[in-house]
Amino acid sequence: MSGGAMGFNPKKAKKTGTTIAGIIFKDGVVLGADTRATSGPIVADKNCEKIHYLAPNIFCCGAGTSADCENVTEMMSSNLTLHRLSTGRECRVVTAISMLSQYLFRYQGNISAALVVGGVDCTGPSLFTIHPHGSVDQLPFVTMGSGSLAAMAVYEAGYQDNMEQKPAVDLVRAAIQSGVDNDLGSGSNVDITVIKVGSVERFRNLDKAEPKYKSKAPLAYVAGTTKFYTEAIAMSKIIVTEGDAMQA
Repeated sequence: MSGGAMGFNPKKAKKTGTTIAGIIFKDGVVLGADTRATSGPIVADKNCEKIHYLAPNIFCCGAGTSADCENVTEMMSSNLTLHRLSTGRECRVVTAISMLSQYLFRYQGNISAALVVGGVDCTGPSLFTIHPHGSVDQLPFVTMGSGSLAAMAVYEAGYQDNMEQKPAVDLVRAAIQSGVDNDLGSGSNVDITVIKVGSVERFRNLDKAEPKYKSKAPLAYVAGTTKFYTEAIAMSKIIVTEGDAMQA
């Protein structure tokens, strides 16, 4: 017997739109994200920030429900600050991963936050993905969100081990731009964060959205090319005629 016949209505998957990505290079980690926030078919925010601070050496890209991503990352940032104060040491990336994955697993995917976490610690650069139900992957280059397939195609074509910073940043920019171009839920600008030992560089709106096309020579039509209707209201009655405007 199906769930519906028994009176249980299973939840439908929510369609979200984002392209987030990360890559490990020779000296650290590069994270990238688009800046479009959607509410169904509506673009709610053209320039939202999807790369979140967790610790001085750890940052996180979020995809899914905006409120869930904001709250989870802010809470985890607070917990990692308390952890640093109590231990007197810099947080390891795996510490943030353990805390995030355990928290998300507790809610069995009902918190819609898909995360790309990257950072540099005493073990070197690390890059992880965390799915909303708490599963974790560790890879040298990762993508998430509805534009992830387009971004991964760019990664697989251009990734190399031990890349320098500039080629790595260019590859992440190209991957995010590919998601922006091929996914309706992703769009607007490209944000980049570069994390290295002892330094973090954040680039806001590195690649701005292309302006809408405007014709240099606007089209002009001769009067009478297309039939039209004119409308006049007289004595509380609407009179509609076809052709030229009514004469007084």
